[in-house]
Amino acid sequence: MLSLISGSCVRSLSVSSECNKCEVACPTNAIVVGKPLPSINFSECVNCGACTSVCPSEALKLDEFNVTDFFFDFVASEESLISCKKNVPCIAALSVEHIISMTLLKKEIVFDMGHCESCPIAHSCKPQILSKYEEASYLIEAMESEATIKLENVAFEAEESETNRREFLNTLNLQTVGKVKQSFEDEVQKASDELVEHTLQKEDIALLKRKVIPERRKIFFTAIKRVEKPSVFHIVDATEVSFTSQKLMNEESCTACQMCYRVCPTGALTSNIKNAKIDFDPFLCIKCHICHDVCEPDAITLSKSYNIKEFFEPEVQNLVNFNVRRCDECNVLFSTNGPERLCYRCKIEDEEARMLWGIDDEF
Repeated sequence: MLSLISGSCVRSLSVSSECNKCEVACPTNAIVVGKPLPSINFSECVNCGACTSVCPSEALKLDEFNVTDFFFDFVASEESLISCKKNVPCIAALSVEHIISMTLLKKEIVFDMGHCESCPIAHSCKPQILSKYEEASYLIEAMESEATIKLENVAFEAEESETNRREFLNTLNLQTVGKVKQSFEDEVQKASDELVEHTLQKEDIALLKRKVIPERRKIFFTAIKRVEKPSVFHIVDATEVSFTSQKLMNEESCTACQMCYRVCPTGALTSNIKNAKIDFDPFLCIKCHICHDVCEPDAITLSKSYNIKEFFEPEVQNLVNFNVRRCDECNVLFSTNGPERLCYRCKIEDEEARMLWGIDDEF
């Protein structure tokens, strides 16, 4: 079963979020992005995992496939083949970060493309696999690594194992009753053939304020630390990097509203105790785009390039600094990059009062 952790979904952080990566990646249209969270038709879901690999905050998970566990098992083994008939539900279930990390540590991995021709979801998943292959290969080359990813039509087939009735009955003990019950409930939900809406529950609210670094980013960081730095930190085309970014800030347009770093799910955007600046850590950015979605003046933009140095020597960048003043009305400290003497709350109250009294701004 596919599950959604509502409090981790970036769409739960703001109604302005336009993230729909899971919906786009789904080969069977089982996911429909609504307001604010995605809905899932479990009867249409084929558990390929394509949506989990593109979810920037890892809010989507497969019950029967833990990609973090797979990563460590695969790296620790002598195996180099990744196949939908052997160790993954679909190669599309792997993110670019997982692919790069495995390749750098294993020096060579092989994607088994031999089953794609007969696969009913290949029309959607195969282009995703090829796109990830190209992006990972491009970045590995930019890192000056000799590690390679190969595409081969291996068409791996596993040997069938026979399980007799006695072995089956032996598994039905008290330790597995709960799992069997859950499986039964899952099957009932799969048969419903309707969209299951997700909402924020009380336990999800606490997740909204947490700054969480996804497991795949931790894995990526660990892998990078174990490879040699390139002789030159190359600058690559930012459009070729799907999982992180470098940002620019228009100081004149920025209103110091604080929204961008308050909603950032990983803490890539931060400020200080006085809210006197906005700093950005590219290595923590998951390119969820929510900071752009909530910025009304479009002051924050994506850089057209990305410096590979951020993989090896992450450095926090200052995007903008503000003046900190005391409000003439309420005496509360507030940050601004303009000549304002009133904090935002008092300014709004002042504007509302002028509208109520019918006073023109020029007076």
